Amino acid sequence: MHRFRDNHREMAEITAKTIDIDQILKNKMGSKAKWIPSPLVSWLKRIAHQDQVNGFLWEARDKVGTPWLEACVEYLQMTLQVEGMENLPSKDDGRLYTIVSNHPLGGIDGVALGAVIGRHFDSRFRYLVNDLLMYLPGLAPLCIPINKTGHQGRNFPAMVKAGFESDNHMLMFPAGICSRRHHKVIRDIPWSKTFISKSVEYERDVVPIHFSGHNSKFFYRLANFSDRFLPFNLAMLFLVDEMYKNVGKTFHITIGKPIPWQTFDKSKTPLEWAQYVQDQVYSLASV
Repeated sequence: MHRFRDNHREMAEITAKTIDIDQILKNKMGSKAKWIPSPLVSWLKRIAHQDQVNGFLWEARDKVGTPWLEACVEYLQMTLQVEGMENLPSKDDGRLYTIVSNHPLGGIDGVALGAVIGRHFDSRFRYLVNDLLMYLPGLAPLCIPINKTGHQGRNFPAMVKAGFESDNHMLMFPAGICSRRHHKVIRDIPWSKTFISKSVEYERDVVPIHFSGHNSKFFYRLANFSDRFLPFNLAMLFLVDEMYKNVGKTFHITIGKPIPWQTFDKSKTPLEWAQYVQDQVYSLASV
């Protein structure tokens, strides 16, 4: 078996049961996990497609990083139609970039974009992701884990700093969560300003990307209910299930021209500039 390390953390060993909901609950909840009703645990395993995911992880156990992402694209039978590849900077220009995208699907879009960006830049990129994704050994070496609700949340600035100080391009979804649907329009929530302030600080031009696609009507109803009435993101539990609903579909990726970091001057606040870039991304949908 192989083990992988990233950010000085030991990754999970690839086994026939790499994703183990029982163990994840114990890791997250400690001794309180034993009080979770077994029918609820069984339901979580079904909604997370534990057996199917583990089957793929086992079959792809010899792949890491970009090759692993490309294996995911093939496994999910995704057809990617990419426009604007000429707008991606040369991998040999000696510069580093911040690549930002809308987040319509909450998972499969990240996989697809990672495959495209990873191939172009010879895997020299990193994601900022929820730390639950660190349970995926093939993905973990490309990730800087974030858990804003736990202990890691206090280390969020340090993790972002480490990413921008590295020799890797940063691939970010500034909304932080997948898109929501309001008044029949599917769109990200307002973007965080972090990618603006860090891109200016580290003099990285910003590459805007639009990704097409949507989740199910059920997901958006659940997400809106969760956002309004619950203290946690219930919809996130269904993202793997949504991923499987999108198997075999065609997605359009539109890459815009890089925005020079000098653009983000004092004429707007970082939050206003983030909104500006978000609007630029959605304008790519009509290109």
